[in-house]
Amino acid sequence: MIPKGFLKFVGKRTILLLISLVAAIYISILLANLGGIIDEMVKADLIMSITMNVKNNPAYQGLTASERQKIIDSLYQSALEAKGLNTPFLVRSLYYLKDALTLDLGTALYLTSDSGSKQVRLIILERLPQTVMLFTTVTIINFFTNLLGGLIIARKYGSKIDKAIAALAPTSTIPGWVYGIFLLLVFYTWLHVLPAGGLVDYPPPKDPILYSLSVLRHMILPMLSWTLAGLFLGIYSNRTFFLIFSTEDYVEVAKAKGLPPRRVDMGYVMRPTLPSIVTGLSFAIIGSWSGAIITETVFDWPGLGKLLSMALSYPDPPVIVGEVAIYAWLLTITVLTLDIVYAFLDPRVKVWGG
Repeated sequence: MIPKGFLKFVGKRTILLLISLVAAIYISILLANLGGIIDEMVKADLIMSITMNVKNNPAYQGLTASERQKIIDSLYQSALEAKGLNTPFLVRSLYYLKDALTLDLGTALYLTSDSGSKQVRLIILERLPQTVMLFTTVTIINFFTNLLGGLIIARKYGSKIDKAIAALAPTSTIPGWVYGIFLLLVFYTWLHVLPAGGLVDYPPPKDPILYSLSVLRHMILPMLSWTLAGLFLGIYSNRTFFLIFSTEDYVEVAKAKGLPPRRVDMGYVMRPTLPSIVTGLSFAIIGSWSGAIITETVFDWPGLGKLLSMALSYPDPPVIVGEVAIYAWLLTITVLTLDIVYAFLDPRVKVWGG
């Protein structure tokens, strides 16, 4: 039977996280619409479009200027009502909030999917697989590379390789897209061995195997740029993390007993750090689903990062809010799940009575 204390803990955490979720999405709605300025821009586009259509329509050529203006005003009011723009922005923002919380993302103002749909849900779902394929893959590779690298370097504290990693750690302050530009200069501009960007060669190969190989070739440079950006700092951070735990008394006792180094690392150093490792991996994966705006733009990768860049440049508030809402929900669910996992994974965490 599940203890009441545990259910109370989960209930409180759920309420607090939902409050944070609502606040985050509502703030994003206000920012994406610039407090209603975007709506005024949409209204201006509407009146201009309707005016031009009426003036250029042969059916209205015989009407007087005042009669045409009445038709324009009527069509404009109908368009405002259809788009819900005939109510104050603060009222509409609450409707936007309800729709975002229920993931009813509506239609985009300007952007469309490759199939021509303006449904925000379809636009995002169309780009999500590309982002997951690239950034989730490289995030998982980087995470375990840094984790194992840090564990190995921690064993060799003070060695030449340890000092080299520490010296190279500041290079990770350079953003991944900067490495990307450098890699493009080397492998595309000078050596001509890898493509400059995009998802696949043009025209796309019809054979599935050749198509997959083409996609892999296009993934090499963006993956390499992200790996280089976080490699040395990631290894150094994990090395320092494991060094802290390796000085605990129970680790020294295990070493004194003559246990093999591998068993000491896995059973006495890694095990107490599992909550932190699980947290790091979970947030890294969720974070990777949002893509990288500049990196995807540099490599012309058709993912969520580039989509967000396009939505910001137009601007297209429904797409911006849609991406934020999906990410916020994923983050909220992840945090709540981790809180529940910690209760069982870490014996130091007590969420029920006793």
